[in-house]
Amino acid sequence: QLQLVESGGALVQPGGSLRLSCTASGIALHYHAIGWFRQAPGKEREVVSCISSGGGTTDYADSVQGRFTISRDYAKNTVYMQMDNLKPEDTAVYYCAAEERSYEGAGCSMTEVEYPDWGQGTQVTVSS
Repeated sequence: QLQLVESGGALVQPGGSLRLSCTASGIALHYHAIGWFRQAPGKEREVVSCISSGGGTTDYADSVQGRFTISRDYAKNTVYMQMDNLKPEDTAVYYCAAEERSYEGAGCSMTEVEYPDWGQGTQVTVSS
């Protein structure tokens, strides 16, 4: 059974950087597209980014385009999200999610309902 664990969340000042990790156990992620989502207090969960199973396709929400970078390390069965130039509005619980999508040409989905497997989340707080 696939289990996802997020880590790397922390308190950081505006303009700072963090790298979040999403590590899988139980199943190799080679055939899964991965999405990152976030939920701020009092708001609905929203998509942040996604990466295809082969890593060749990535997508970003407009709000993080140019500041966040998603990548994956197959040897470590881990997907990363590098977050630079963080802003207070990036404060949220960040979740990773997996969808089996073995065909690289299928890309990745920016739609929450497409992802059946989810981690528990990691808190990111951007504040001075």
